Amino acid sequence: MKHIRALAIATAALLAAHLPASAAEEEITIARSVSTTAMDPGFLREAATIVDNIFDTLVMRDQEMKLVPGLATSWTAIDDTTWEFKLRTGVTFHDGESFDAEAVKFTIDRIIDPQANSPTLSYIRTVASVEVVDPETVRIKTDGPDPLLPTRMSRYPAYIVPPKYVEKVGNDVFASKPIGTGPYKLVDFVPDQHVILEANADYWRGKPAIDKVTFRAIPDGTARMTALLTGEADLVENVPVDLVPLVRQSPDADLVQVKNGGLTVYLGLVMKEKPLEDLKVRQALDAAIDRKGIVDNILGGMASVKGTQVGPADFGYLDVPPTAYEPEKARELLKEAGYPDGFSIKMQSTRRYMKDSEVAQAIAQQFGDIGVKIDQEVLDWAVYTKDVPRKGPIFMLGWGSTQTLDADAAIYAIMRSGEPYSTASVPELDTLLDESRKIVDPEARKKVLEEIQTVAREQVPLLTLYQEDALYGKAKNVTFEGRPDARIPVFDIKLEAAQ
Repeated sequence: MKHIRALAIATAALLAAHLPASAAEEEITIARSVSTTAMDPGFLREAATIVDNIFDTLVMRDQEMKLVPGLATSWTAIDDTTWEFKLRTGVTFHDGESFDAEAVKFTIDRIIDPQANSPTLSYIRTVASVEVVDPETVRIKTDGPDPLLPTRMSRYPAYIVPPKYVEKVGNDVFASKPIGTGPYKLVDFVPDQHVILEANADYWRGKPAIDKVTFRAIPDGTARMTALLTGEADLVENVPVDLVPLVRQSPDADLVQVKNGGLTVYLGLVMKEKPLEDLKVRQALDAAIDRKGIVDNILGGMASVKGTQVGPADFGYLDVPPTAYEPEKARELLKEAGYPDGFSIKMQSTRRYMKDSEVAQAIAQQFGDIGVKIDQEVLDWAVYTKDVPRKGPIFMLGWGSTQTLDADAAIYAIMRSGEPYSTASVPELDTLLDESRKIVDPEARKKVLEEIQTVAREQVPLLTLYQEDALYGKAKNVTFEGRPDARIPVFDIKLEAAQ
């Protein structure tokens, strides 16, 4: 009997040793250049990378960037100002609260409430009201025809939140202890350090392959790359330009480059502040920047010089030539504006974008070459995001339409006067921007979007610089190709078995 028992134990040990790797818990660490400060999708002041994995939207985008069903199984335009969404049944939030039409109404109502002051209201400002037809049907009414409504429901701030939980804990607690219906649920959140998520085994799309994901904040680029090359991180965002060759040459890591997959970086101008209310001054600043030199010499060609905030993949894109670098013309414009000796002004920047400190220094020097003396202020990202709208009067910011793939998302929020992130004030642009949101016919709408970009080029409400490429570093066994919409859906990431 003892021999039989020993044989059984040995056999069990042998089988355990040969169990497939998938039987073990699979974990990954994703290193980010910025820390997370809050995770309420209705009031985000940062990228949606983490909340994208905790929450779901009514509509999703697949790998080809086509709109596909999410928490809504279908959507239909009932009339020019009403969209009806049929909702998925049997879905629950991480705490067991049921997802239904009331949750959709609550989510949207708390954003469009004028008293809420949501910084992301611009994206869904066309929504006038939400009507619950029955638990599985909701109708969203807009203040005019809005062909983009389904697209607006595919991104923040339209991630669906649990009404009972939010009302119980309040917005402040919810921002640090969020609950969604998404593929991952929060385990631990330490501001400025990490966010740890674990797989939602009851997720409506099926249990994710990755059991646990840790998002680590590693602001220093060299430290991020060290974490990747030593195996402390499996995927890293924002590979520093100078370290791209290191990743490419590594036997343990791969570089993932998505052309025009990053934000479009620009200098915002607080137009109500003197002397920026003067068009000639804005034109002078525009002509003083050597964009090509910055992209070639500082960014290593890992960005594309731009003449418009709209991306090449966006509906309504117009190929606007970048403003030429003409310092002599800039000096002449300043003279015509009454500033022959230039002037002094503050410019704010942060440590968030590709070599942004060096870029800001280069631009300050180029402004100095035409007589504009810059008082440079560099703020930490956590501080920078709290100041909306920005005080500037000149400030660096990155913006994009990557999650919408439409010109509206690239321009409305930062050019329409009165919007939280806008410091512009051009009545002609306001009229065109509002008009563009009420045109259903695609061709007619495209013409208005193109006109907006033409007027923006003439009126210079901000100084478009360049669109960054998205640069990621990943371990060899991580399946991740990057996406045009800049998302990192951990649900789609897999770990290959060791060879």
